[in-house]
Amino acid sequence: MRGSKRARTGALVAAIATALTGLAGTAVAAPAGPAAQARPAKPAEIARTAPVKWEDCTKEQLRGVPEDQVKLYSCSLYRVPIDHDDASLGSIDIALMKRAAKIPGQRIGSLFLNPGGPGGSGLRMPISGDRFFRPQVMDRFDLVGFDPRGVGASNPLRCFTTAEDAQDVQSQLLPVPLSRKEISSTLAGYRDYGQFCRRNAGALLDHMSTRDVVRDLDQLRAAVGDQQLTYTGFSYGTLVGSTYAAMFPKQTRAIVIDGNVDPQLRTNDGVTYDLARAQGFEIALDGFLKRCAQAGGKCAFSAGDPRAKFDELREHVRTDPITLPGGQKLDLARLIGAASSAMYSPDSFGELAEGLQQAYSVLHPSLQAQSARNAALSAGRGGLLDLVPDSPYAGNDSYLAVNCADKPMRIKQEQVPGIAGKADRESPTFGRYQVFSDIAACPVWPAAKTSDPYRGPWRANTATPVLVVSNFYDPATRYRFGQRMAEELGNSRLLSVDSFGHCILGSARGVDDATAAYLIDLKVPADGQVFQPDRQPFTPPAKG
Repeated sequence: MRGSKRARTGALVAAIATALTGLAGTAVAAPAGPAAQARPAKPAEIARTAPVKWEDCTKEQLRGVPEDQVKLYSCSLYRVPIDHDDASLGSIDIALMKRAAKIPGQRIGSLFLNPGGPGGSGLRMPISGDRFFRPQVMDRFDLVGFDPRGVGASNPLRCFTTAEDAQDVQSQLLPVPLSRKEISSTLAGYRDYGQFCRRNAGALLDHMSTRDVVRDLDQLRAAVGDQQLTYTGFSYGTLVGSTYAAMFPKQTRAIVIDGNVDPQLRTNDGVTYDLARAQGFEIALDGFLKRCAQAGGKCAFSAGDPRAKFDELREHVRTDPITLPGGQKLDLARLIGAASSAMYSPDSFGELAEGLQQAYSVLHPSLQAQSARNAALSAGRGGLLDLVPDSPYAGNDSYLAVNCADKPMRIKQEQVPGIAGKADRESPTFGRYQVFSDIAACPVWPAAKTSDPYRGPWRANTATPVLVVSNFYDPATRYRFGQRMAEELGNSRLLSVDSFGHCILGSARGVDDATAAYLIDLKVPADGQVFQPDRQPFTPPAKG
C-alpha cells in the first residue's frame, strides 16, 4: 500500500499493523470482451453527466496547507450508484479534493490520483502533489484526489457496528500463527469477520471490485469536464489505472502507474499471486542484507554475515521470543512486521539495522557493546485503547472487501495451513505472513462469489502508451510484476529503477522528468531505460 510517499517507519515494532496491510475458491468470471471497452466520450455525453459542484474545503481537510495556498483547493461529494447496472440499489457519495492548476491559462485538464491500498485514502493527495511531481505538472493540471468507494470519506464500508465486536474478531487474527490452536483461532476469526460483514455492510459489500472503482472514476472524469482521463496511481492504484486503460481505452489520455501489480495473475489466481508477492519481500530483504554488508560501518548490522545473522535471529524467535533491553518481547510476528515495514522505505534501513543488531546482541551478550542505541526494535507498541462500552465502530473494512472481490482463491479455507507450510519453504521470512494476511480470509469472504471483477483482457488499445514504473527491489509489488504489467498491457513503456522501496515517483529525478514530459506533452520515453534513485541506502542525504 502506498498511503504516503513510501511509508515512513518510526518505531518499527509499532508499524506491524501497517506492515500487515502492506503484505496484502470461486469460479473465474468469463473474461470481458469488446463490450467492456466503452466508446470515446463526446462533449454531449459529458454534458449529460451531472457536473461536480466544487465548494470550500473544511479546515480539517486542509490541515497543514499554508494560508496563502488555501485558495487553490476545493472539495466536493459526488453521487454515484452502488451498482452501475442497477440504480435500485441506491447510491453513495465519493469525496473529492481539487488543487487548481497554478497557471490557469495553461491548464491542460485534471490529473486524478490514487495512492493504492486497497483502502488507501486519496482525498488529500493533492496537498502533497509536489512530493511526487515536478513543478511544471502542478502548473498545468488540476490535481484531483478522491477516496474510492467504501474508503475514508466515501461511505466507508464497515463490517461492525461497535468497536467491541471489531476488537473481539480482530484479536483472533494473528499475523503469523504457528501452533494448531493459533491457526484454528485465526481461521475462525476470518469466518466471524465475514459473517459480520454480510450482516452489517449492506449492498456495497457486493460492489467493491476494481471494476466498480473504475466505473466511478470514468463518471468522475466526465463530471469534471474532461473528455479523456489523465491519471497517476501507485501500488494497488496501478490495477485501477490498467483496468481503466483496458475498459475505456478511447477515454484514456495518459496513465502513469508506479509500483505495479501483475493484473492477469492477481485477478485470475489469487493464491499464486500472493505467494509470488511474498517472494518480492524476500528479494528486497536479501538485497537489504547484501547492501548492509557492503556498507560496512555505515550499517549497524554489517559485522559478520548479515544474512546468516538475520536467519539465526528469525529461527530463534520463531520458538523462543527474546526480551530486548527496553523490556519488549520480540517474537516472530514483531520481527517480520518490523522488517516488512522497513522494506517499504530505504530511509528506514539504518534504523532497522540498528534494531536487528540490538536484537542479535541479546542472543550473543558479548556483542552488547556494539549496540549503541536502544531504538528501532526495542520501541514498544502503544497500549490498546480502553474502549467505551458499545462505542461506535469508526474503522473501515475495504482492504479485504476489494482484495477478496478481485482475487479468486480456488481453495477451501482448510487448505490454508498446507499453503502456509509451502510458503514457509519458498519464502521463509514473509511467506506465512502473506498467507494469513491475505489468502486465509478470501475463501470465506461473503462477497467473493457475488462480486463482478474485471479479469481481462488487459491489452491497452490507447492512443498513448501507458507509462509503467517499477523498482528492482520493490517489496510489495516486485519488479517481475512491473515487467508483466508492461507485457500484458502491450501498448506501454517500462521505466526501471535500480532502487529499493515501494514506488519511486518523487525520488528519482530522471523518472520524474520523463513523467512530467509524458503527462504534459504526451512525450513517450524510450522503452527499457534504467534510472537511478536520488539516494541509495546507507548514504547521507544530499545537502541543500
